Amino acid sequence: MSTLKELLGTDKRSVVIADSLRVLDAEVADKGGLGGMAVKTAYKIVKGVSPDFLEKVVDVLFDDFMDALDPIYQEAVSAGTSPRAQLVQNTNRVADALLSITDRRAQTAKNAVVKKSYEKLRGSAKKHVEAAVPRLGELLERHVGS
Repeated sequence: MSTLKELLGTDKRSVVIADSLRVLDAEVADKGGLGGMAVKTAYKIVKGVSPDFLEKVVDVLFDDFMDALDPIYQEAVSAGTSPRAQLVQNTNRVADALLSITDRRAQTAKNAVVKKSYEKLRGSAKKHVEAAVPRLGELLERHVGS
């Protein structure tokens, strides 16, 4: 059985990264209230670091994210369920796995603005990542099938 990294990490990588950025934009755009305003402000700040900053970040995190999501994807394949359904059933696990990666990376971030923005939002990050899981599942299905 192929891993997510094998399925998405070669020929499809740039397309999946571009799609991931669209998903990220949509998730941020959907945020409302004061918490949403904080997320949107931080996102704007991070996007302002350089025109391709987020693309580079997603590319750097890509392999680790695929490794983190692979066990859940493999469970979907074994169970004959869709990746989206399996991710949604394991929302908490998905969020914890992805945030463990970003937490580790944030600790060593060299850009003070990015690091500070991450630290400000980290307290509410899990609920935002959990909210993004259905779109993340749809992204996987678009690129690996259901």
